[in-house]
Amino acid sequence: MPSLPPVGRFRLAGAEGRHAATVRRLHVGEQLELVDGIGGRAVCAVTGSGEDLLDLDVLRLEHQPAPQPRLTVVQALPKGDRGELAVELLTEVGVDRIVPWAAHRCVTRWAGERGAKALRRWRSTAAAAAKQSRRAWWPQVTELATTADVAKLLDTADLAFVLHEQARVGVAQLVVPPIGELIFVVGPEGGIGADELAELAGPTLRLGEEVLRTSTAGVVAAAALLSRTPRWTTA
Repeated sequence: MPSLPPVGRFRLAGAEGRHAATVRRLHVGEQLELVDGIGGRAVCAVTGSGEDLLDLDVLRLEHQPAPQPRLTVVQALPKGDRGELAVELLTEVGVDRIVPWAAHRCVTRWAGERGAKALRRWRSTAAAAAKQSRRAWWPQVTELATTADVAKLLDTADLAFVLHEQARVGVAQLVVPPIGELIFVVGPEGGIGADELAELAGPTLRLGEEVLRTSTAGVVAAAALLSRTPRWTTA
């Protein structure tokens, strides 16, 4: 995570300075915010600009408490670049932790250097999406989880469920706690196997009549949950 500068003069250079100066095209007198990903925020005014840097006056430092309730999404590995799409959407909507899951029916497999590279892409995608959505708290993208790992994780939650198209109860019927740990599981394109459902041992819920792609189901369910928490209902 990046560290924040103290109040006073600061030069923003490197990749971040280049992005602010050449992509966002910030000019003298405009304001921008720097965040450290763990709740810290520096409110700054631009005092000068160059080709790939900005001179800033750091006006004040702020700290935002960690959001409650905390939301974790266990995401089965989608095909191709849909994994990064899922991470981007989940980050933008406000998910706090993303757990990549090696479900039995996943077409994509993370192994060796290929897996390490894919995990780095997920993490860099989450960081970029967190900046774009101006999040003070960036999501954690964990190491790849097995089904046994996910089962243990679900046991730690105040509210946990598995999305499943054949479930009889809908997400809209849930009573969502205002604080604590919320965790749900999104299966792969081929669906979650019966043996996996038995091992996860969590209640199954559905979103609606439509069957969504694995890369979009998570963000829809996350929005449905967050809209009924203080995170979305408190100004």
